[in-house]
Parts: sequence; structure tokens; C-alpha cells
Amino acid sequence: MQISPAEYAAMAKRYAPPSTLGKDCLKAFLCGGAICALAQGMLEGLSKAGVAADTGRLIVMLTLIALTAILTALGVFDKLAKHAGAGTAVPITGFANAVVAPALESKNEGFVLGTAAQMFSIAGPVIVFGCSSAALYGLIYFIVTKAGG
Repeated sequence: MQISPAEYAAMAKRYAPPSTLGKDCLKAFLCGGAICALAQGMLEGLSKAGVAADTGRLIVMLTLIALTAILTALGVFDKLAKHAGAGTAVPITGFANAVVAPALESKNEGFVLGTAAQMFSIAGPVIVFGCSSAALYGLIYFIVTKAGG
């Protein structure tokens, strides 16, 4: 049975769910903003407690990573991500979730071959890309400064 492009478009329109792009963007914005506001609030509190700015940023990062890892292990972060979408992909929380989730899924394979090995299934490429990018940028900087100087 062949159908015309116009008939196919009509069928697709009839059976496709309505777009929720605006609502999804708003949820992502609010959730991502809430994560960032939480981090900023923590940083402000640490600053008022007399913690140095660099130390405070480190404490906030480690706290967000630990909190995300705990929420991922408890299954809460995935439920939040289901509703908030890209808003939970704020770099620190998204990366922490991406490292912890594969490790938890592979825990039945044992600690070394399961959890520990799978934890680096996402971290490995990120580390390689980061080191490669740093080397490339350093090389470009070296060439530009030597050529210009």
C-alpha cells in the first residue's frame, strides 16, 4: 500500500503527540537555574563563614558531585532528570551522574570489572579529550607566541 506525502503528513499530525518544547525548555531552565542558585548560595554562605574564595568553590564543586552521586545511587536524580530534562545537565551534576550511573548498572559484575571499570566509561573519553585539547591549545599558543615574538 502506497500513500502520498500529503496523506503521510496528515497521519503523522493526527498520531504525533503535541509538542511540549516550550514547557520542556522552561522546566530545564528552572531546574538548571535552581542547581546554579543552590551552588551560589552555598558559595555565599561559605564566604560569609570566612572560607577563601578558591577553597569555597572547591567545596561547592565537591558537594554538588557528592550530592549528585548519592541522588543517582538512590534513583532520585534520574526521576528529577526525567522531568527537568537538560536542566540537570549543568556540567558538574551531569558529569557526576554520567560517571556514577554506568558504575551502578554494572555492580553485579563485581567491584573491579563492574563498578570500577564502568565508572570510567564516560570519564575516560572526557579525560582524553581534555588532555588532547589542552595539548593542542598549548601547541597553538606556543606557535603563535614564537611566530609573533
